[in-house]
Amino acid sequence: MNSIHDLGGMQGFGPIAPEDDELTFHLSWEGRVLGLQRSILFLGLWNIDVFRHAQEKIQAIDYLSWSYYERWVHTLTATALERGLFDQDELRVGKSLSGESPIATKKLTMKSINKAYVRGNFERIGDSQPEFSVGDMVVTKQTHTSLHTRLPRYARDKLGTVIAIRGRHVFPDSVVAHGSEDSQWLYTVEFEGCELWGDAVDPTISNLIDAFEPYLSRV
Repeated sequence: MNSIHDLGGMQGFGPIAPEDDELTFHLSWEGRVLGLQRSILFLGLWNIDVFRHAQEKIQAIDYLSWSYYERWVHTLTATALERGLFDQDELRVGKSLSGESPIATKKLTMKSINKAYVRGNFERIGDSQPEFSVGDMVVTKQTHTSLHTRLPRYARDKLGTVIAIRGRHVFPDSVVAHGSEDSQWLYTVEFEGCELWGDAVDPTISNLIDAFEPYLSRV
């Protein structure tokens, strides 16, 4: 995604001030938002990739002014409206106006509460063999998309080396664009720091990125 959501390599946002003994939640409502997000994902109506893309669609001014969990609230609301869990009138009054939604038929009970907090396995089996091997030099593609991609903007059109093959996994780009898994081979690619950040970088620094096969080309 080419948006404010892809902050890697951008500057000018001020210093990061880590907190000593930082609280898990700074406000009580934040914990409820986390529980709500996990409960909705338990329904299986969308997955983490759709949730991420919904955040990417937030306007830059809002993305930078809202807190982490405020972005979650707006994202959950927009996606639930889009998927028909409720409508604008129900959102306004805060309750169902037409009985139980036929979409939300899967019940989250105390017996299954732990399952809501366990992310599913996205590895898949397929017939094709990986195009690249460990040690291969590859270049990432220069892509511009309004949809979802897991290739960071700062790592596009960059030269790197495959250092591991991670198996086949659900391809997030396809999930968002087409609603299909379209599993792809996933590689860990190592980039020299200067390749990503310029010659002023410490020459001992390198960066590792997990990149799907469609993102890569042979040198």
